[in-house]
This record gives sequence, structure tokens and C-alpha cells, in this order.
Amino acid sequence: MANPKKRSRIFILGVLLLLAAGAISFIVVKKRNVVTTIQTERVTRGNLTEIVVANGKIQPVLQVKISPEVSGEIIELPVKEGQQVKKGDLILKIKPDFYVASRNQAQASFESSRAGKETAEANLRKAEAEFKRNNDLFRNRLISNSAFDEAKAAYDVALAQVTSSVHQVEMARASLASAQEALAKTTIVSPLTGTVSKLNSALGERVVGTATMAGTDVMIIADLNEMEARVDIGENDVVLIQPEQNARLEVDAFKERKFQGTVTEIANSSTSTALGSTAGMGSANQQEATKFSVKIRIKEKEMFRPGMSVTAEIETRSRTNALLVPIASVTTRIPKTKGQTNDNTLSVAARANAADNRDDSPNSTKSDRKKDIAKPIEVVFLLEGDHVKMAPVKIGISDDAHWEVIDGLKEGQEVISGGYKAISRELEDGKKVKKGNVKDEALKPDESEG
Repeated sequence: MANPKKRSRIFILGVLLLLAAGAISFIVVKKRNVVTTIQTERVTRGNLTEIVVANGKIQPVLQVKISPEVSGEIIELPVKEGQQVKKGDLILKIKPDFYVASRNQAQASFESSRAGKETAEANLRKAEAEFKRNNDLFRNRLISNSAFDEAKAAYDVALAQVTSSVHQVEMARASLASAQEALAKTTIVSPLTGTVSKLNSALGERVVGTATMAGTDVMIIADLNEMEARVDIGENDVVLIQPEQNARLEVDAFKERKFQGTVTEIANSSTSTALGSTAGMGSANQQEATKFSVKIRIKEKEMFRPGMSVTAEIETRSRTNALLVPIASVTTRIPKTKGQTNDNTLSVAARANAADNRDDSPNSTKSDRKKDIAKPIEVVFLLEGDHVKMAPVKIGISDDAHWEVIDGLKEGQEVISGGYKAISRELEDGKKVKKGNVKDEALKPDESEG
């Protein structure tokens, strides 16, 4: 009984294997017979301008932060935010009592030093006359050496006192000038004609001067007649930016309008922005985006306000009479190994890339074998009858609609331009296709029996 049962199990297993093989064959045949709906465009020639897009803020070209150099209480603040001011207008006054007292004390010290100098000069004249008389007497041997030495010493002391008094006067004069300067700094006037764009302090508030530490930013005065966009550009794109390049600016507050601008300044140092960090791992795993600040002068006059959001499209490189294909037509594929494809389908650039990544040495290490993994290459799909042909291409610059093709295509060839799902995943070399409405059929490709 054992042998019939064994034969029965073998028979059932064989039937299951046949059914599985049949199902797989049916799926493969069915997949091969799927016809993908596509749209096409011709390879054309035209002009192309590469655009770098960046976001930032609108800021005045000229703005000044007003911070007092002396500390104290604000007793006058005759401006408010948004007010127009002229150069030289009073904008802030700090209580001057302490600085008036310091000035008066310095003035008294100066006058005292001047009186001391006059006294020293009178003593010098007296000592000088006494010394001359004793000198004459000493020559005639009418006084002793000790009397002469005493008179000479008195003259030298008087001379030194005059020199000291001169220095004391200079020190007192410098202290008086410093006290007068500090007193003058209690009254602050506008350094330019503009608008109080921001006011941080109020009347009666105490402020800290900048003489010894970071002072209080009381207000910002800006010239709103000249505005610029300050945008952050990544390190890969900033090398394309040059002064005097043209830019189109979209300001969120002015919808459906574009302003013209010119690049005026490019930062030499980057400003790294943290993108995020792994929780609990500290700043060690923090990723940073390297950005460079670029200033773009706005040509038009408008009621811009500092801090408005702006998007800039900076024109960088340009091409004339270049081969153009739609942006959507270019995708990537992993090149097949030798024996799976015809090398004639690859451009010179693609074959060189594949050769660079090949490692046939018998002693290659694990790290060397990683190089054998083929890198994706840029390709487009050409329409040839009822099927497509994959064509590797070398691309150049792009704008928001087209790629420049440097190698791999000719003018007039028909390339697949839609839909996105077909180009990015479904199309293969030799795939059957038909032209149609991609929007209607993109989700479910048409099937036929071939």
C-alpha cells in the first residue's frame, strides 16, 4: 500500500508544478502583450536658459540698527514704527543727569590742573632766579658747595613740576572731552533719511550702551526706496551665480506679478542650516544644508516691506540652437551587461561609463567588486513603429520645460514625452506602445493578444 500512496503524492506534486509553470508562462506572455499608451514629441532645436530657483526675504539695501553708546533711561522717543525721518532728526534721548555731572567734574578737574600748571610755572621762575643768583655767588666763591647744590636741586624740582603739570592738564583735557562726548551721545539723531522699520523700545525704558557690551537695539531705520532680495542658494548651484546676472522675482504679497532684478553680491562664506537630528543622539547626527547668501537688487519701485517672502529665478547658463527634449522624456535605467544588449544602442559616453565601472581582475576585493555594479544612465525612449527603442543620452543644462541633449539624439526624432509612469517604470527597449490619451489610460495600460 505504501508504493501506491507514494506514487499518488508524486503525481499530485507533478501536477502542481505543471500548473505553476503554466501560470508563470501565462503571466509572462500576458505581460509581453501589454501595450502601453504614450504621448510623443519631436526633438527640436531652440534656445535654452538655465534657471536656479531660491527662496529668501525682501530687505532694504541700506538699513541701520540704532543702539545707544551710553546706558540710561529713555526720556524722549519722538518717533514711532513706520514714521519717515530725515537725516539729523532727533530720534532718541537718554536721561543726561549722570553724564552732566561727570562733565562738570571733568571740567573742574581741568580747571584745577590748569591752575596747578600756573603755580608750577611761577615756582619755576622763582627757583630759576634763585639758582642764577647762587650760581654767580658760587663762581665768585662767596657760597659753599652745599648751598649751590641746594639751589640747583630746587630748580630741577620746579622744572619737573612744570612738566608734570603740563601732563596733568592734558589728562584733564582728555577726560573733559570724553565726558562731553558721553553727554553728547545721550542725544541720538537719524544717520540717514528713511523709515523707522522696526521699534523695539518704549519711552521710559532703560537701555544698555555698546561701550562695554552688546547694547540694546532700540530701532532700525531703513531706506525703503532701494530694496533687494536676499536668498539662500545651495553649494551645487552657487558656483553658477555671477554678478550682473538677471533674475525674476515673485513676491508672495504681490500675486501674479514678477519683478526684475540683478545679482549684486555673492557671499564668500556659507551659512549652514540644520536639517534635523536623530532623537537622543545629540548634535553628532545633525545634518546641515550648506547655503550661500546671494543679494539681488530689485529694479522696480513698489511698496515692499522688509521681511516679505520672495522666490528668485536666476538666469545662469544659456545655449542657442541646442537640441531640446521635454523634461519628462529623460529618465534613468540600469544598463544591461554584455550579452543582454547591443553595445551599438549605447552612446560613446555611456560605453565609457560602463567601462570605468568594470573590474575584471581576479584579485579584486569586496570594495572593488562594488564598482562592478552598473550606475544608472540617462536615457530617452524613441518611437519606432509600434514599439520603443531605448537611447542613452548625454544631457546638458535645462530650464523648467526642456533638457539640452549633447549626445545621443538627432533633430526630428520622435521621443516619448508621457505619461510619467510609463517613462519612469514601464517602458523597456522593444516595448509595444500606442499613442493615446495618457490621462485616461495611464493607470490601466491597454491589453491585447498581440
